Amino acid sequence: MLCWTLGITEHHNAVDNVLALISLSLLTGHVGRYGSGLNPLRGQNNVQGGGDSGALPDRLPGFQYVENDALRAKFDAAWGVPVPPKRGWNLSQMFDAMERGELKAAYVIGENPVQSEADQKRTKQLIASLDFMVVQDLFLTATAEMADVVFPASAAWAESEGTVTNSERRVQRVRKALDPPGEARDDLWIIYELARRMGHDWGEASAEAAWNELRTLSPAHAGMSYARLEALGGIQWPCWDEQHPGEMFLHSRLWEDPIVGARAPFVPVDHDPPIDRLDDDFPIRLTTGRRLDAYNTGVQSGALRSPLGRGETLDISPEDAERFGFAEGEHVRITSRRGQIEAPIRIDPGLRPGLTFMTFHFQDDVATNVLTIDATDPKSGTAEFKATAIRVERLGEPVRA
Repeated sequence: MLCWTLGITEHHNAVDNVLALISLSLLTGHVGRYGSGLNPLRGQNNVQGGGDSGALPDRLPGFQYVENDALRAKFDAAWGVPVPPKRGWNLSQMFDAMERGELKAAYVIGENPVQSEADQKRTKQLIASLDFMVVQDLFLTATAEMADVVFPASAAWAESEGTVTNSERRVQRVRKALDPPGEARDDLWIIYELARRMGHDWGEASAEAAWNELRTLSPAHAGMSYARLEALGGIQWPCWDEQHPGEMFLHSRLWEDPIVGARAPFVPVDHDPPIDRLDDDFPIRLTTGRRLDAYNTGVQSGALRSPLGRGETLDISPEDAERFGFAEGEHVRITSRRGQIEAPIRIDPGLRPGLTFMTFHFQDDVATNVLTIDATDPKSGTAEFKATAIRVERLGEPVRA
């Protein structure tokens, strides 16, 4: 089995990296069989469930293409309004549209782009240029602080009913354990109430009713009633009807004789190095990622005490520390072609020479994403967080022009 995380996909050639892994698995026969396959480990919980439910610019629930007239027609009928027939923008394209003046308002749910997007300076400028922005979130994030309206939301994992889908496509029930505090409300209630006040009564804000609607529109989820999800402890999609057990693994059709459907294609790709090239002025590669005890931009994990907890550092190999004369804990200036920040040195024997590491968990203290480049993959819109060219200098040294 091949497993990967954002280290493969946060590059300007993200899709090509994944296609190379798919071709390798096809070549070796490790697809469509028990104990084999490809597994993109998602960066946050229920990313898979979001994609399954249509939170993609070109898909409707169940990964049905929005530009397919026949597939779209049943959604038109169920929802009573025509679904736009063209694919929407991904996140990177949304920021490009802001820059062109085509996107003038945003409704941000559970996202903190002011601190999570690459090239933080550009992101702040573009969000500030919006005519109107609504943010719906657990906390008053840096993005929420720039909003015109803030809806305080519930914590879905403990304060809402619903489902969650893990990386093996297993849909499981989520049960409400607590009421949201203060004026916080369930995400679904907020959206239903907003619709009602704008003249559209969608009825009761019921997670089960919304799920059953999805089941009628997505064939892959048709057999997943709440009763079956609870009785079986979760079901893997596709699950075609109430008698279907759910598919343990995908693509088994590739081993049937004769083969069912089209053959899986091999896609050749060319090596293409990072956009942010190393040179004499920026000789070190910076990659960013997560730590075990922290989460994304630190909004949820920053206030928690952990025995592993420590502030942001520039992790550097012992060889580079010796080469540049840096000591453990020494504060340095880190500069890229987009900006500069300061952080203490941490020597990490696990890093190879020439490679450094930082996280984006402590953006209020060390704005790492000031450094990162927003070069994006044209197919997925993913920014190249994982390959920034930097230089590291002592704080006493003069700032270069």
